[in-house]
Amino acid sequence: MRTVLLLSFIAFLSLSCTAPETDADGWLTNYESAFIKAKKENKHVLINFTGSDWCGWCKRLDAEVFSQPKFKAYADKNLVLLKLDYPRRTPQPQEVRLRNQQLARDFSVRGFPTILIAKSNQQVVLRTGYQYGGVEKYIEHLDKVIN
Repeated sequence: MRTVLLLSFIAFLSLSCTAPETDADGWLTNYESAFIKAKKENKHVLINFTGSDWCGWCKRLDAEVFSQPKFKAYADKNLVLLKLDYPRRTPQPQEVRLRNQQLARDFSVRGFPTILIAKSNQQVVLRTGYQYGGVEKYIEHLDKVIN
């Protein structure tokens, strides 16, 4: 009986400690889930490699583009949004940190922000970052590849 209770408790803890699939802004945080959704919805995936709590250009891109209603409307129609975060001060589950580090190596990420646009088959069609000009210019920049 004790063994059953102990195993049930361990199973409960492992389930409750897994990272959420989305962040507070609604971006997916799981690579595999993003591509499953993209395939199902016939969309591209925007992969945002970000240092959310320390990277000035990342914060600027978020404020000027990603948090704007115009971008959100564009993304709803055309993209699956995937955020892979590399915080320095914000706690992050070890499994997420390790997975994100591996993805950064896999995609040869050398700086932040790095933005990739990938087809649902995981083929990268654009590598970019912060762009001057605000939300309209950024959408125009992405739209050249997506449509």
